[in-house]
Amino acid sequence: MRLLLTTLLLFSTFSSFFSQSMEKDSISRKKLTIQKIMQSPKIDGILDEEIWQNAPVAQNFIERNPKNGQKESEDFKTTVKIVYDDTGIYFGATMFDPNPANIQKELTERDDMGNDDLFGITINGYNDHQQALFFVIQASGVQADAKIMSTADDDFSWNAVWYSAVKITENGWTAEVKIPYSELRFPKKDVQTWGINLMRIIQKTNQNLTWNFVDNKKATYLMYDGIVEGIQNIKPPLRLSFTPYVSSYLNHYDGKTTANFNGGMDVKYGINDAFTLDLTLIPDFGQTSFDNSVLNLTPFEQQYEEQRSFFTEGTELFNKGNLFYSRRVGGNPSRYPETSEDERVLNYPAKVKLFNAFKISGRTNKGLGIGFFNGITEKMEAQIVNDQTGAIRNEVVEPWSNYNVLVLDQRFNGNSSVSLVNTNVIREGNFRDANTSGILWDINDKKNIFNYSGSLKGSWVMDNGTKFGTKGEAGFAKNSGKNRYSLNGTFVTKEWDINDLGFSTTTNFANYNAYYGYRILEPTKKFNNIYLNFNVNYLHRLEPYLFTNLIINHNNQFTTKNFRSYGGGFEFTPLGENDIYEPRTDLRYLKVPGYLNTWIWTESDNRKKFQYNLNLDYYAYDEKGRNLINPSLYLRYRFSDKFKAIWQINPTFSNNETGFAGKNSDDIFIGRRQRNTYENSLTSQYTFNDKMSLSLAFRHYFSDVTYKSFYTLNQDGTLAPTNNFTENLNGTYNSWNVDLRYSWWFAPGSQLTLLYRNAVEDYLGISRMKFKDNFTTLFNEKMVNNISLKLTYYLDYNQAKHVFKKKEL
Repeated sequence: MRLLLTTLLLFSTFSSFFSQSMEKDSISRKKLTIQKIMQSPKIDGILDEEIWQNAPVAQNFIERNPKNGQKESEDFKTTVKIVYDDTGIYFGATMFDPNPANIQKELTERDDMGNDDLFGITINGYNDHQQALFFVIQASGVQADAKIMSTADDDFSWNAVWYSAVKITENGWTAEVKIPYSELRFPKKDVQTWGINLMRIIQKTNQNLTWNFVDNKKATYLMYDGIVEGIQNIKPPLRLSFTPYVSSYLNHYDGKTTANFNGGMDVKYGINDAFTLDLTLIPDFGQTSFDNSVLNLTPFEQQYEEQRSFFTEGTELFNKGNLFYSRRVGGNPSRYPETSEDERVLNYPAKVKLFNAFKISGRTNKGLGIGFFNGITEKMEAQIVNDQTGAIRNEVVEPWSNYNVLVLDQRFNGNSSVSLVNTNVIREGNFRDANTSGILWDINDKKNIFNYSGSLKGSWVMDNGTKFGTKGEAGFAKNSGKNRYSLNGTFVTKEWDINDLGFSTTTNFANYNAYYGYRILEPTKKFNNIYLNFNVNYLHRLEPYLFTNLIINHNNQFTTKNFRSYGGGFEFTPLGENDIYEPRTDLRYLKVPGYLNTWIWTESDNRKKFQYNLNLDYYAYDEKGRNLINPSLYLRYRFSDKFKAIWQINPTFSNNETGFAGKNSDDIFIGRRQRNTYENSLTSQYTFNDKMSLSLAFRHYFSDVTYKSFYTLNQDGTLAPTNNFTENLNGTYNSWNVDLRYSWWFAPGSQLTLLYRNAVEDYLGISRMKFKDNFTTLFNEKMVNNISLKLTYYLDYNQAKHVFKKKEL
């Protein structure tokens, strides 16, 4: 505790120093002084109340894309009226359009941006260019919201409870919005000055316009907001909300049907104007999307995307430095039980249960961001049976464990930061503990042209001794104008290990990177934009030194006037690679021949009903008969504003690749193999209205591998033929998942979800099966069928308080 208080004091002093050194804003900012109203308007999308007649107007929007800096067309004029009262701030927007029948208004789920015209609002209650809340209302009526950062680490999983409505008119369309103060962050002052920008997207012309001009050539979007003044004598309400849930599951597997019922709650409490406590009690993540599992033949663990809402929302601070991988909390047990010759594992828990978790996060008015996360997982045991005696014993494979993350992030000079990050895992008993700490810096010059970034991190693992590893990064970049470049370096020691609460793979290496990019952001005669870049990477083993690779890369992308995109590029390794990871043995390496990789892709205009994306990726190795072919096809069709379907297929054919096959006390065995992979997915969605939808997600992944010959690995990385390896490593892996989901947002912040899930997977010790036989074998496996119903209901303390007062009267 003393260390934590000392650290906070140092960062507070640091905060004060840099806040005093901040330069006056040199960017031109529009100003609007707004008025207080005594009677709230009805949020119905019709701007007919008297309060809107004389309200201050934000107007004269300026194009951001494609023609950066051009004034808005008179035919597509935008006006936004803004007022406030004791409970929130109101926006009444009018978007003129000479052809209202062609206003794009595709229905989607909440937070999903469709083929829509839209009106957006960014609000920065601290007026510091660091972080803003983003509220979007689409012409279909569907809401979306996010936290956006000056560092571009935007958090679109953040959800707020606010009110909006739209109306298509004979002159265009209108939007009416109320954002309660309980969803905003601002200081306790009698007079408020907020940074605000307003955005409009006209989908049929692909135009993006903003109230305050945003210069695409440098800095970030948040540096270019305008100012709203006139908000006085408002009191931030108590920010306290409860989201209880109930859920039930009906599972059928291996001829057995089971049912269970769950209940729990999420709590959100505003500690003060800047900091929020999020708490989940007895969480239930049974309706999260399925993981895209693959046949993993690499030396490294497969990383999965986080699907649990508690761990995706409001985590922008915790992602600093890439030291926190939230899937570790409630992930796999850390041990597998030891068994004797007569024993076998009867039951092993697939996942560790999360008991509870909370996080505190926010940022002071001096730019100091503080985030603290704590999670506790339950003790998990495996059952082991003795086949001789029939006795069953339990063994702890994961004890009660405590996970912590602390982040201190000081912002200064508008767009720079220094951060301190610490993660810590403490497990009960003789299980391993771990600690990781890092300091990060991201410094921009006053004109936001040059950037200096880097980090220094250390990891400690306590498991029958202490293992200490380090990682360091440093870089310099020019991030504005047509010509951009950067130089970066990274080193990671052999003992670097953050996998108790983070995710890391490669260690004991150094990497040096040089980048040059050329971009044209203003439309030319033929193109709307052009991007070209060149990269050179030099890698070597850190200890002892060994050259590992030299990678030279070029890629390009351009968008035509009709908004079709094209791209391509090449990459080659002229000296080949010394792969230090594939042998799975310290100080050994496998020689991999050099390759030339070329690719080309094209994407059609996403505003059309039919959209496609075609990609062809080809690797040619400097070795006879060795290549890799990876085409992919994406097709999307919008049948109507309510119904769309997407099909993707991604096959991969790897011929004559080499990879680890096994080892004994004397030799490391490498196999030469043929690998074919097919990944098919189909997603579709029917949206009944702006609050109700039915969606389907299907994925079938199939991969087989056939070994042709085996070798022993020589000390110099070359291969020698061998007949001493006789194991059958041929195999076929299948993964099949279907999710059919009905969602109803029946009240603000409240949702009912009905989900049917069907899943099966198998691994067979044979390969090159016929397609029909492969499916027959897969569907003979035990299949999971699951139906679940989950109800969450949002309760705001302030609204509940008013309800109870009315009842008392």
